[in-house]
Amino acid sequence: MPVTIQIWDEIVHGPRSRGDSLTVPEKKTTARELIRGRVREEVARHNESQPDVFRGLVQPEESERILNGFRMKVKRPLDWEVQFERACTSFERNGFLLIVDGRQAAELDEPVELREDSEVQFVKLVPLVGG
Repeated sequence: MPVTIQIWDEIVHGPRSRGDSLTVPEKKTTARELIRGRVREEVARHNESQPDVFRGLVQPEESERILNGFRMKVKRPLDWEVQFERACTSFERNGFLLIVDGRQAAELDEPVELREDSEVQFVKLVPLVGG
């Protein structure tokens, strides 16, 4: 049975912003499937209008990090599967945390149980300057 959840984006010691909602096919899922669903949706939105700035979970190739996203050097559609692989790699290297209902997912294939009121947070970790 599908469940629609609310996504929140955060930066450690930074602002929290409400992201889009995401419909997940099953209440029992994995961290990998949550990441897959999010990335697929955000790439589809980007590809519809191809704005100068990609507002997504991970940085696409040929882009530069700016305050609220990644500036594309060339407007182009993105491949969601490439972005998904980048996101999985980032997760495994602690580039961001995935927290579901206050509990951190430690592994991509870790089971996650969702409810209609589940809170899913993607917390981006920012590298220290000079360290």
